[in-house]
Amino acid sequence: MTETDDIFETSVSTGARPARRARNSRAQANVTLRWLHTYTSMISLLVVLFFALTGITLNHPDWVFGTSDVKSTLTGSMPSGWIQNGAVNWLTVAETLRADQNLKGRAGETRFDGNEADIAFVGPGYSADTVIDASTGKYTVNVLQQGGVAVMNDLHRGRDTGGAWKWVIDLSGGILAVVAFTGIGILLYLKKTRNQALTVMGIATVIVIGLAWHAIA
Repeated sequence: MTETDDIFETSVSTGARPARRARNSRAQANVTLRWLHTYTSMISLLVVLFFALTGITLNHPDWVFGTSDVKSTLTGSMPSGWIQNGAVNWLTVAETLRADQNLKGRAGETRFDGNEADIAFVGPGYSADTVIDASTGKYTVNVLQQGGVAVMNDLHRGRDTGGAWKWVIDLSGGILAVVAFTGIGILLYLKKTRNQALTVMGIATVIVIGLAWHAIA
């Protein structure tokens, strides 16, 4: 082999290495995308199902199955000391109501005007509005408990759910975004169906944007 042949072989080998590295890099990226897509899809499976079904029920508030309301009125009296120096001890009030009337949910808005004190307990599909007579300490609680569909709808909206469930909603949104982006990334490696799939995605995007524009116009 001549010196010229050695130089030619070396140049070919040197040029092949970057191409091989590029192929290996693309293959590794494809594997990573598939791994992320598979496992985030498994994690979000029930989340997608829940938000899909409750999205339908939210869009049809006239559907009444599982939405029957149960209303009740409770009465009682506050212990002494629930008002001190003209100010309501709301912690005592809340604990008394929970213990005596088995109220649930989070203690929400409070109001005191000198004659009456109001406190509300709220949760998904649940509310308990309490009015207390400042002079006698007697109270009335109007409780509304809604059906299972209403509870799920409130969970979908994050209404009266507290901070923990709001984190669930945020995390679910992030996972679904990863599923979507990794799905698109995998699609880019499928040479046979890539163009057709991207065309369909583009058409669907235009249709959705058009419908959204029509809805708000």
